Amino acid sequence: MMDDQIERRVLESFAKQTMMQTLGAEIIEVQSGRVKVGAPVLPGAMQQQGFGHAGLTFSIGDSAAGYAALSMLPPEVDVVTSEIKINLLAPARGDRLIATGRVVKPGRRLCVVTAEVHAETDGEAKLIAILQGTIVPVPAS
Repeated sequence: MMDDQIERRVLESFAKQTMMQTLGAEIIEVQSGRVKVGAPVLPGAMQQQGFGHAGLTFSIGDSAAGYAALSMLPPEVDVVTSEIKINLLAPARGDRLIATGRVVKPGRRLCVVTAEVHAETDGEAKLIAILQGTIVPVPAS
């Protein structure tokens, strides 16, 4: 697929994710095998100590990694996460989180993916989490 077709496919699928809408998340960049998702750290996404909740970090990391996999698959295929783990490295202190998903190994049955999540404040970014998982290609509905 051409880059603009890949981007359109990812954007159309992302628009259907009501969870991402709830979090205020958006696609920042789409390339074959690499997708960036950003989300503001909203008051409704905080944990008890005033940082962004790990659920926010996980959610955008999972979506970025999944869409990175989707960007490398044929149009008749969609994706679901089979398993994904997260290492939280630092509190999500910042105005916005940016997750960069990448495909480590594409495949017809399994895609191994990773994502890094950075917290941004005043243009400075700090790595706060790393995710790694397995995405399963499934028939598109």
